[in-house]
Amino acid sequence: QVRLVESGGGSVQAGGSLRLSCSASGLTFSDYLMAWFRQVPGKEREGVAAIQIDSGNTRYVDSVKGRFTISRDIAENTLYLEMNNLKPEDTAMYYCAADSTRWVGLPLERHLYNYWGQGTQVTVSA
Repeated sequence: QVRLVESGGGSVQAGGSLRLSCSASGLTFSDYLMAWFRQVPGKEREGVAAIQIDSGNTRYVDSVKGRFTISRDIAENTLYLEMNNLKPEDTAMYYCAADSTRWVGLPLERHLYNYWGQGTQVTVSA
């Protein structure tokens, strides 16, 4: 069965950096579309970045463009999210997600992803 395990969250000051990791098992990693989402209590889960694993094509939500980088290590079955110049509004629980469908346009809609990790908390203080 597919299992996604996030790590790397923590507390940083504004302007700082963090790198999140998502270790994937139970799937053929290169066949999947993967993404990072984030959620603040009381708000909808928001898609942050997506990557088609085999091609490396990426997509970002506008609010993180130029600050966040999604990448993958196919040999290690690991997804990453490098987050730089963090802002207090980036504070959220961050989730790794995966889906085997080759969606057009690398979607960032929550309902299109079938597999989810448990999340890792990122807190950015002003």
